[in-house]
Amino acid sequence: MKTEKIISTPENLQVLYEDNHVIIVNKRPGDIVQGDKTGDTPLSEVVKEYIKVKYDKPGNVYLGVVHRLDRPTSGIVLFSKTSKALPRLNKLFKDKEAKKTYWAIVKNPPPKTEATLEHFLKRNPKQNKSIAYRKEFPESKKAVLEYRMLQKLDNYFLLEIDLQTGRHHQIRSQLSAIGSPIKGDLKYGFDRSNKDASISLHARKLSFIHPVSNDGIDVIAPPPADPLWDACI
Repeated sequence: MKTEKIISTPENLQVLYEDNHVIIVNKRPGDIVQGDKTGDTPLSEVVKEYIKVKYDKPGNVYLGVVHRLDRPTSGIVLFSKTSKALPRLNKLFKDKEAKKTYWAIVKNPPPKTEATLEHFLKRNPKQNKSIAYRKEFPESKKAVLEYRMLQKLDNYFLLEIDLQTGRHHQIRSQLSAIGSPIKGDLKYGFDRSNKDASISLHARKLSFIHPVSNDGIDVIAPPPADPLWDACI
């Protein structure tokens, strides 16, 4: 597997890996991946500007969004730099051939130190929220993840999560359903917000086969600068 060191870049954009076809960055909590009704500058535009300046590109810069993270979440986001790579990356994610690992900080420990969670999620678009149920019903979607407890922190617990499916707010809703809402996640039952309005959920690792070179890519993202996250490293 090919593991790359962090490339230092200006203006707080942390590039974890880059080649001719893909670029992987470490999203800060609060950043949006694509533009929305807020009108805030999305991460995709920041990455385009970085590419334009670094390579002195005239005109518009091509950038394909492969996947997204919730705004209050931090961690790995993968973009395609070429139209050749984008459909291959999309297929890789659709076929679940990219392995995504997350870290979550919770106050209430889960019932077991490690387990597989299976729920059926029902999305409420008006509330932008998904509710996890034990049984299947119409319009629900099956959600599966595996978690393990990595360590006990002061008053909190660090969980590592491997996603088997990619549903809307899946980790947030499933952990809430077992009584372990993520720190800062008011929407899913935590009792108070984090000071920066983030939630303590971090896309820690991404592993996949490069869509052009066929090399194994294995990228790890450091969590945000914070005493509690620092205690996890």
